[in-house]
Amino acid sequence: MRSRGCWNDAAALLEPHSVHHAPSALRRAALLVERCMFTATGWAEAEDALRGAEALASDDDERGGAACERGHLAYAATVLGVRDRADEARSALGRAAALLAPTAAGRPLLDFRRGLMAEHVADSPDSARAAYRRAHAGATVQGDTLLLSFTWRHLAGLALRDGELAEARHGFSESLRIREELGFLVGTAPALAALADAAPDAEAHRLRTEAARLFRLMGGVPTWLAEHLPPDPVDS
Repeated sequence: MRSRGCWNDAAALLEPHSVHHAPSALRRAALLVERCMFTATGWAEAEDALRGAEALASDDDERGGAACERGHLAYAATVLGVRDRADEARSALGRAAALLAPTAAGRPLLDFRRGLMAEHVADSPDSARAAYRRAHAGATVQGDTLLLSFTWRHLAGLALRDGELAEARHGFSESLRIREELGFLVGTAPALAALADAAPDAEAHRLRTEAARLFRLMGGVPTWLAEHLPPDPVDS
């Protein structure tokens, strides 16, 4: 359901278990935070779910996971222009780093999100690259293929920023390949659009057209992608 952008349905399935079970509460909160990132809606519900997960957390891994999600929610609000919560994001992600051991299951995701902060809030590409590489290595060890699709994409974005077209194309292609293999539909249009940025003109047009078709099929999600796509032929 998550792959198709059905965050509400997935969260509803977890709701009965999330009242007393900390891992279920954290998974539900993570789904609702991700919905905010993709749709720019549902902030209050995500906050409520996070508070529930934080209240149930009973060990460092659970507390660190909840702090990581809180940091990501604050990051999303900041980069989407809802409200500047950058200080809260830094504080929460720093707290997560103090709680999660280097070998903890949640550490690669935390490293990735710290990379996002470094790239998009602090405008520090070198710090972002180091964090993405740690996340990439950790995701490889843990077999977290979906996270690898994100690390490939963001490392490729930094390569493109540096003018390294071949490296960028490789990373974007790997990200797209993984998402297509996993059936991660809600993330496929952004991967197509990203690859288009590093492709020759003719191929770029084809990729953006396909991304726009899939974007419309998914109901205009993720919302932030619209400005990077060609207009709907019906409206043009």
